[in-house]
Amino acid sequence: MVSSSRNDGYELSTDPDRLDVGLIYRWLSTDAYWAQGRSRETVEESVRNSLNFAIHDAAGPQVAYARVVTDRATFAWLCDVYVAPAHRGKGLGTWLAGAVRDHLARYPLKRVLLSTLDAHGVYAQVGFAPVPNPQQLMILNPARRHEAATGHSPN
Repeated sequence: MVSSSRNDGYELSTDPDRLDVGLIYRWLSTDAYWAQGRSRETVEESVRNSLNFAIHDAAGPQVAYARVVTDRATFAWLCDVYVAPAHRGKGLGTWLAGAVRDHLARYPLKRVLLSTLDAHGVYAQVGFAPVPNPQQLMILNPARRHEAATGHSPN
């Protein structure tokens, strides 16, 4: 487990017992554009099956979250990065992304990806860069997967 703190009292931890899954669910399902409407069950399962990082303030409550989906051998996906609105602008997102980068450095990963609409500058500060050949990437859309498998539209 990773644990580190800053002089302003914030503490970063990978201890699963310190995660506030109810809070993570609320953040993601109601305030994160990429996860709005995500079910509690889905959030719980995603937390169980991921490497999780949380930041807590000096009083103890969780104020930020990120998770990594990885095989710990070749690939990782940084996702669900969230900083509570009252704690934004304090460098917590950059600290969180840097901690993830440093934690993943112990694995022989060939690639660590993420997707963002508006936080490119945060991730660039810790070494992320645009995908050099985006034309090589493809995505499997669940609705299209159904069409391909059945030959019918999901409606």
